[in-house]
Amino acid sequence: MQTGVVKNGIFEEDHDEMVIVKNINMYSLCEHHLVPFFGTVSVGYLPTGKVIGLSKIARIVEMHSRRLQVQERMTREIAMAIQEAVQPSGVGVVIEATHLCMVMRGVEKSNSKTVTSSMNGVFRDDPKTREEFLQLISHR
Repeated sequence: MQTGVVKNGIFEEDHDEMVIVKNINMYSLCEHHLVPFFGTVSVGYLPTGKVIGLSKIARIVEMHSRRLQVQERMTREIAMAIQEAVQPSGVGVVIEATHLCMVMRGVEKSNSKTVTSSMNGVFRDDPKTREEFLQLISHR
């Protein structure tokens, strides 16, 4: 399934600095309550000889969000898909979403946001790399 999404979007490139695509709009459906949740996804990775086309990152987000889903799993799946596609030295994914199950039913907290992250490789092991990623995605 992954190969169909990235197709010819992997390129040999001698680039070893962080690549980030942030604020990718995401819409999904909560598998627990069958109501929508939506928000933004930010993805960063440290290439090791291969880069992925920027639109392919958005397609990976789309592939994992356009089904019954939970945000926690989707965050991890997006990170694993990037890892599988280009074998970087690290991947970071942060999702911030509004869940209509929180807004329109139950506790009815209309301003609540859920933030999840998945950090792999140097994004998990090196605090400076993680901090740089989180700072860069926080700038609007």
